[in-house]
Amino acid sequence: MENFNEVLPKLVQIQLFSDFNINDENDRRILKEVYESMTIETYQKGDVIIAEGKFGDMFYILYEGSVHICRKTPAGDTIALADLKSEDNVFFGETALISDDPRTATVKAITDCKCIALSSTKFLDVCDKEPLLGYRVLLKLAKRMAKTIRDTNTDKATLYEALYSEIESGVFF
Repeated sequence: MENFNEVLPKLVQIQLFSDFNINDENDRRILKEVYESMTIETYQKGDVIIAEGKFGDMFYILYEGSVHICRKTPAGDTIALADLKSEDNVFFGETALISDDPRTATVKAITDCKCIALSSTKFLDVCDKEPLLGYRVLLKLAKRMAKTIRDTNTDKATLYEALYSEIESGVFF
């Protein structure tokens, strides 16, 4: 795996770990514990890293490369959600850290990729030893999920209003 000192700057650029300061001795020690629990996984262009509907317990940080994220509609059509690059300090699969629900989207390598991966089991083991890690990361995760819920509710209201307007105008009759 990459050297801790090489990975550390990338780690603190990730939203979930952004409350950690690499110049603080205690924070460095906690992040080193996290680092020692991680693995590096490589993927070839076209490989599926996460498959929608499958179960998985891994959280990924995109260390090198680009990925495409998509999901299925209720009708079975595939819709693109995002194309992400490692330079954007992205991560995915974060809900696997706290839930064993099926994956909600597919993540596919656009280019050859290198990901830093952390299993939920190893994450929780480190949290047991370092409660500050659990507090900080889970608070970030909760805030991120709350924003997702707010955005989803706004999107639903917008779609409802558009559908209601269409029905009211008689387009469907």
